[in-house]
Amino acid sequence: MSLAIFDLDNTLIGDDSDYLWGQFLVDHGVVDKGQYEAANARFYEQYKQGTLDIVEFLGFSLKPLAEHEPAQLYQWREQFIREIITPILLKPAQRLVNRHKARGDTLLVITATNRFVTEPIVRLYGISNLLATTPEMVDGRYTGKFTDVPCFQAGKITHLEAWLKESGETLQGSWFYSDSHNDLPLLQRVEHPVAVDPDEKLAAYAQTADWPVISLRDEQCPLHHFVHWQK
Repeated sequence: MSLAIFDLDNTLIGDDSDYLWGQFLVDHGVVDKGQYEAANARFYEQYKQGTLDIVEFLGFSLKPLAEHEPAQLYQWREQFIREIITPILLKPAQRLVNRHKARGDTLLVITATNRFVTEPIVRLYGISNLLATTPEMVDGRYTGKFTDVPCFQAGKITHLEAWLKESGETLQGSWFYSDSHNDLPLLQRVEHPVAVDPDEKLAAYAQTADWPVISLRDEQCPLHHFVHWQK
């Protein structure tokens, strides 16, 4: 029995939920289209290039949470999940999750995208453990700030180490599936790093390091690197 860790955006789902949530807010007139759309695209490009200032981005992305009542936010989120996220859930990703679950592995999603956006998505895959950047809430309302350190790049390791200590789990025999070079610090820590539909930088690193590279965008779940599970 091992720990199976999954990134979320562009790994378990076929796009980036953080970016798509921003576009959803634009499309429904919740935020100013001219300013927000351009900034959202700029931050997303910085993320892909590995130059994102995560604190600056969170100041931008969490601000709408502070500007509206939670009840309204949850209504928008429910619509977002139904209309935007459900179509990009990946059946091979679900089969991969189910494969680990059948082995008795502990399942964990670790993502930089904030918990408000990601928690209902992770539940759709039947995964109960989530480490994510957490928006601050005071007196029943979001403040637009975040708690603890952002769950991004090396911050993912900080969150994971705290969770391991609390849960009693270990990294012995552990797996981590990710698409992004931003996750290299954590990929390098687990016993079985797997690049999933990787970006250009991660694909190059995975080739050099001789890591498995798989796709979850096809109809069939790639199981060739799990053959030893049967032994």
